[in-house]
Amino acid sequence: MNPPVARQLAALRRLPRPLYGHVEALPNQVLGFRHRHPWIQLSYASRGVVDVRSAAGRFVAPPQRAVWIPAGVEHRVRCTAGTEVRSLYIDPAAAPWGAPGCRVVAVSALLRELIRAFGELPVDYDETGPGGRLAAVLLDQLAGAPEAGVVLPMPQDARLRRMCTRLEAQPDSREGLREWSVRLGVSERTLARLLRAQTGLSFRLWRQRLRLLSALPALEAGARVTDAALDCGYESVSAFIAAFREQFGASPGEFFAARAAS
Repeated sequence: MNPPVARQLAALRRLPRPLYGHVEALPNQVLGFRHRHPWIQLSYASRGVVDVRSAAGRFVAPPQRAVWIPAGVEHRVRCTAGTEVRSLYIDPAAAPWGAPGCRVVAVSALLRELIRAFGELPVDYDETGPGGRLAAVLLDQLAGAPEAGVVLPMPQDARLRRMCTRLEAQPDSREGLREWSVRLGVSERTLARLLRAQTGLSFRLWRQRLRLLSALPALEAGARVTDAALDCGYESVSAFIAAFREQFGASPGEFFAARAAS
């Protein structure tokens, strides 16, 4: 019987290869508790939605996206039911170009197929043979993968984190800064100023991004746009579609249809 995943991770001090990601190996198991690795992780779901959280914020990726997690960054990963994870682990020396913080990157059709093909290689693939060449091409594609930029930053102020955590649990909540200022005993202006200073977003934009990210799992699973919009707090479907297009560069239908067709 295999030891618990946490024990396997603790025992894995060195990757078998600079790029590691066998489809049936350790990297494809989801760890919902906070942990860190001495290597880079690319958390990618070929189906479903992967949700990575670090102290800096929340990074959500449907199959058109993946989350880059640098070595040493504490994080936890959660996925929707039925999600198929095909993560990669990368020796930092093999990716000196890697970003220092977590980020969401776009996964092109080519990059997606490379990840799938690489996952079928044996763990101990020949680094000088076809497996090594495939790994080199995959790393090259990752180096050029554009940042998707749809990230929900989290504030560091304890009062704001309390507010944001509650809103994450209830994205359809109608409570605004005024209600939260009373609850927290802080002026509305102070909350607004702190949130913008610590996240770069106004309260309206932060909650809009939260709602859009909260709708991704339902949309990826095939839910109607109307249902997803209402469930995440939008009263107007047209407003939801406009906000979605602004964040993702396409309407919900176009965004997920492009994935299905590729």
